Amino acid sequence: MDCLEGMQEIPDKSIDLVITDPPYGIGESTKKRENNITDKWKNPYKKIHNPLDWDNKVPNDTYFDELIRISKNQIIWGANHFISKIPFDSPCWLVWDKKNGACDFADCELAWTSFDTAVRKFEYLWVGYRKEEPEERIHPTQKPVKLFEWIIKNYAKEGDTICDPFFGSGSCLVAAVRMGHPFIGFEKESTYFEKAQIRIKNAQEQGKIGSWFEEGATA
Repeated sequence: MDCLEGMQEIPDKSIDLVITDPPYGIGESTKKRENNITDKWKNPYKKIHNPLDWDNKVPNDTYFDELIRISKNQIIWGANHFISKIPFDSPCWLVWDKKNGACDFADCELAWTSFDTAVRKFEYLWVGYRKEEPEERIHPTQKPVKLFEWIIKNYAKEGDTICDPFFGSGSCLVAAVRMGHPFIGFEKESTYFEKAQIRIKNAQEQGKIGSWFEEGATA
């Protein structure tokens, strides 16, 4: 279902942490980048629709009002593209360094947070077919599960409910399962929803993971 419709059914401050990656409103520039990128960086996947159809505008102010109403804390990826819609300043931005070297993709992605702590950086290779660990790509802006596991480890408390209003490929919710957290998410595109359900079910069958962070991941 549409996340705005779904969030309106959620009581105030009943979600502990929202982690989300909403559309940035840069569909046209994304299209141009994909047209210009060299073949060696391409990571083919079946496109469900044209990027302009789903990433053509930023969610409206009501979306951000609802997101803040239902949750105690928020982490919002891509907020550098729509910071004017978020009503609070923050000293704590998250930086995901993709370690991608010389290519047409952005070197980093940024997330606004509601936390009163310092800026933090996570390094994880993720560009085209070059990935620190293999993951099937099913969404044009899919992020690695490891990124969300790092976020949950550092910004959620045990038992916190995690919500992703735009869950797309389901990476955030897979991380919530793997880290042992209850979750809720919304996705209105049925094909993404079905593929994400498979990923979530597989994660549930595999069970909660140990602490991979002790094995050399850089934060």
